[in-house]
Amino acid sequence: MSERAHDLVLFGASGFVGKLVAGYLAEHAPEGTRIALAGRTRAKVELVRADLPGAARSWPVLVADSADEDALAELAASTRAVITTVGPYAKYGMPLVQACARAGTHYADLTGEVLFVRDAIDAVDTVARESGAKIVHACGYDSIPSDLAVAELARRAAADGAGGLTEVQTVATAKGGFSGGTIDSMRAQVAAIKEHPELRRVAGHPYALSPDRAAEPATRQPRDATPPTRTADGRWAAPFVMAPFNTRVVRRSNALADFAYGRGFSYGEVMATGGGIPGAVTAGVVTGGLGAVLAGMSFGPTAALLDKVLPAPGEGPDEATRARGFFRMVTTGTTESGRRYRSVAAGKGDPGYAATAVMLGEAGLSLALDDLPDRAGSLTPATAFGAVLVDRLRAAGHTYEVTEL
Repeated sequence: MSERAHDLVLFGASGFVGKLVAGYLAEHAPEGTRIALAGRTRAKVELVRADLPGAARSWPVLVADSADEDALAELAASTRAVITTVGPYAKYGMPLVQACARAGTHYADLTGEVLFVRDAIDAVDTVARESGAKIVHACGYDSIPSDLAVAELARRAAADGAGGLTEVQTVATAKGGFSGGTIDSMRAQVAAIKEHPELRRVAGHPYALSPDRAAEPATRQPRDATPPTRTADGRWAAPFVMAPFNTRVVRRSNALADFAYGRGFSYGEVMATGGGIPGAVTAGVVTGGLGAVLAGMSFGPTAALLDKVLPAPGEGPDEATRARGFFRMVTTGTTESGRRYRSVAAGKGDPGYAATAVMLGEAGLSLALDDLPDRAGSLTPATAFGAVLVDRLRAAGHTYEVTEL
């Protein structure tokens, strides 16, 4: 890899999130990092590059279409690591994953699609292990905060000799808008399940991303869609839209780590809606609204209506709105010995845009530049980066902390 032309390539640089990641890298990549910007249309990528500060204006521009296997193979062979914002990944992502796995090139994306990750695991895990490539999905708000917060909690409990984790729950609080790309990914997965109903069982299985379902413990996992409920601190909570993906990533991390979190590890996520009657009402509205949107996406007339009102791919909030956003994930866990811990992951900026640009940018720099755990294949953020990415995100202004209760 030392002979490759680039340290890091950003694929999808001219998209909405791609521009944010390019801007972050231009401001925060160490001097001398060899970064290239890539996309389908040279002129669009060059426009993005022209708006970047300083030396970033001289970064190379690479042209590749997500369906052009030869161009993607050439791109992958030119660099140590690739990060991509081009989704829905089930529609556009697999050729790049395969190219990176074959070339021994590290890869990270922003997918929140269970079916895509399952397909990618089956397609490239063995190839990537042989080539030495780290294939790391879910390197944005889905699912870095969840995955790293639980890993940090488990690491602290193990260091204290408290035993494995049993009941663990993350309560999410956030301010921000839905990404048009996220909506498009949800729409694509709903469409895939509608066309192939058998995929519902794949996506709905609590261990959908496990490397070996037969080896998973018989621990009962929380249901993804729950009615309004209360958190440990008495607030009302509703289903968290990202829980069906995040929980499966976290459970895969436990399995890849040889069940270091515990053989009785049970994990769920909810979204806090507040206290008292207002919190209860909000929880009910969110629960009903989420169900209605998902049902509407699978029904022709309502799907067409939702397409008109929901954000489209490439759309997003303005800079001031992005700056006002935040996320806070509070993970509470009980150990086999009865000790309890709390892990907090938090950051400023709209989670799906500003904060995600930080997460993917730092993940890419880590893949390109850091001495990471010696493992390859289809990984998760926790198993690919360990504490290295936690340290990077702390330095970038995010919070990761664990306390014993």
